[in-house]
Amino acid sequence: MQRDSKIKEAIRDVIQVLMDRVMKRVLETDPFVVEKHHASKPLYAALVPDEIFKGSHFERRFVTPFGNVWERLAVSVGNAYHGKCLRGYDVRGTIGQKSLQRIQEVLNRLEHNEKGKPRVEPDWDEELAYIKAGGGKPIPTTVTCDIFIESSLTGLNYAFELKAPLPNSDQTKVSKEKMFKLLAMNEHPVDFAYYALVYNPYGKKEDYAWPFPKRWFDTRKDSSFLIGDEFWDLIGGPGTYQEFICEINKIGVGYRERIYREYLGIEPPTGFDKIKLM
Repeated sequence: MQRDSKIKEAIRDVIQVLMDRVMKRVLETDPFVVEKHHASKPLYAALVPDEIFKGSHFERRFVTPFGNVWERLAVSVGNAYHGKCLRGYDVRGTIGQKSLQRIQEVLNRLEHNEKGKPRVEPDWDEELAYIKAGGGKPIPTTVTCDIFIESSLTGLNYAFELKAPLPNSDQTKVSKEKMFKLLAMNEHPVDFAYYALVYNPYGKKEDYAWPFPKRWFDTRKDSSFLIGDEFWDLIGGPGTYQEFICEINKIGVGYRERIYREYLGIEPPTGFDKIKLM
């Protein structure tokens, strides 16, 4: 099977399995029962149309299984392209005691401004070189990666901290600490570690403006920071992000029509098939 077909199939498999599971639940195993809703929430039923609560019933059963859809997609695409991609993988090794101390030192400088001094700006390459130079007594360390790739294509190992596009500061700090540890291990089990955001709501990378990651990474210059197509094209090959968008748009029309007809019991409105992921 050619690379493009494998990637498309990997994307379709993840999305369709999840959507089919949601549809089976809301239509068969856990449908919205009007009588039950009226009995349990008579005040709500008297004030608000049933269709509103039927929609929220669907939403709750949709959001939960799709909570880790990005990681599932990454694993499926990574396996198709690189040969081996794992989720929640433990990387074990040893790190020099002085290097561990320097990791905390770097993070503390980024988090807390010294009185009377300008704020320290993140610089991945400089920080990592400083940490690696620490050395010292080897301390056994385990780091759990969101995504780990052992590539048969390049012969290299990649680790990713995979986040939604608007992460908080604490999440980002923890991820950067893990990345430092992975690359400071004496055994060199990881060649590259990345902080990756699954898409960019701001459009271009240089326009990314969410403040919290910027405290920990130079989001324009740090080689360890990936966003949107940079991430997907690395784990799936050039064009993967556009293939992902194309496949989602193809699949979406059919599921939206089913939801209108089979779940909501109404005809799809004019233009329902025009809504696209961009």
